[in-house]
Amino acid sequence: MFLLVFENIEKAPTGVRGLDMITEGGFPRGRNTLIYGGPGTGKTFIAMEFLLNGASVYGEPGVMVSFDEPAANLIENFRSSDRLLERLLNDGSLFIEDVSCGMDPEIGSYSLEALKLRIEDAIRRTGARRVVLDKVDNLFDGTERPGLIRSELHELIGWLNGMGVTSVFTSGDSGGSPSHGLEEYISDCVIHLTHTFEGQVGTRHLRVVKYRGSGHGLNRYPFLINRRGVSIFPITSLALDYSVSRELVSTGIPDLDDMLGGGVYRGSSVLISGTTGAGKTSLLSKFAFESCRRGERCLFFANEEPADQIVRNMKSIGIDLGEFLGENLLIHSDRPTSLGLEAHLTSMQDLVMDFRPDAVLVDPVTALAGAGSPENRAENSKNLFIRFTDFLKSRGITSIFTYLISSPFTATTTELKLSSLIDTWIVLEHVRTNGEYRRLLRILKSRGMNHSSSIAELRFTDRGILLKGGSW
Repeated sequence: MFLLVFENIEKAPTGVRGLDMITEGGFPRGRNTLIYGGPGTGKTFIAMEFLLNGASVYGEPGVMVSFDEPAANLIENFRSSDRLLERLLNDGSLFIEDVSCGMDPEIGSYSLEALKLRIEDAIRRTGARRVVLDKVDNLFDGTERPGLIRSELHELIGWLNGMGVTSVFTSGDSGGSPSHGLEEYISDCVIHLTHTFEGQVGTRHLRVVKYRGSGHGLNRYPFLINRRGVSIFPITSLALDYSVSRELVSTGIPDLDDMLGGGVYRGSSVLISGTTGAGKTSLLSKFAFESCRRGERCLFFANEEPADQIVRNMKSIGIDLGEFLGENLLIHSDRPTSLGLEAHLTSMQDLVMDFRPDAVLVDPVTALAGAGSPENRAENSKNLFIRFTDFLKSRGITSIFTYLISSPFTATTTELKLSSLIDTWIVLEHVRTNGEYRRLLRILKSRGMNHSSSIAELRFTDRGILLKGGSW
């Protein structure tokens, strides 16, 4: 019995963050891809990034055929600080064929021969390997012969394939399908973009409907369009194939390091849970300070406090985060509910990739659960959080998360069910004795470490953070 192993077809990488992972390498090289969706879903943006990255990164010149917007508008819409589009147009690596004034399909016997001549001329002048026809469904406007136009487009696809170029068509959405029934006729790869709302929060999603000759991701993937371009979450897979470090890093509290058996593994995940006022942010900030003092880069996501307030408050216990701000430390303050969970995690992913930190801190991670959809909120939040933690671990980034629990009776449970994802779990509790409250710290677990099982009293002083009774 022979085992057949099919190989993916050759791909043209898009350079779009996350899209090449989902499509297992990019769009089908020398074939056609259809991207369809409603207004504002990002069709033109993804298509333009495919061209810009092709010309500037992969050495593949391109042609944009615009049926919707004049060339001047496209140049203005995609203007970047480095004027990349203008430079590529000037050096002949890109060309915009402006047919936004429209074509009359009812004159004589309809054909796209004139359009093919214009595209062929542009391909020869630029040496294009990539061609985009943006809003190709505009060809159907005002015609009573859609079947003939679909036939002509099918022939155009074959002609482009014969020219050896990788082509992308964009089209509108009609009831969840491409406008004018294009899908069944034209493309080897079909991508559907949507823009949905939950409450007052909108989120864009991408789904690969089909991909002939290739495997691909099957989920709906949230994505952002911002000054960085298009970013799709998640950018990493769920494969547990990354290596791990044997190096220990200090928490910044010597007694806590002793309780942990020497510190925490670099690239591991740490959870600090506790009720309000138990000291979660203080422990987190001490780790950030120690990380920066070692010369490492630290990215601090503050989900409930402005950065300046954190800096002010931590200074009262001898932690001067302001010393490292703007150099080794970046504190990003934003409420997840401002974007929605999926878009917020995508934004966090982008900041991690841009800042390239050694450590990422999230305070509190509980806020992420509150940003999800009410339906299956906990499960959806957990699934997305798994991908985010794997994204950090696969890059060797140490992650520290704080988690707000509702009462001491839930000290070892979390709404997001994070216990299986976390390598080290530190639990903080308030206990009332002799009319006073004391903060207690214990190590619930620390994978791969011979950690203490005793309970220590946690104290915050102007001399720093102290632990009492944490010895074996």
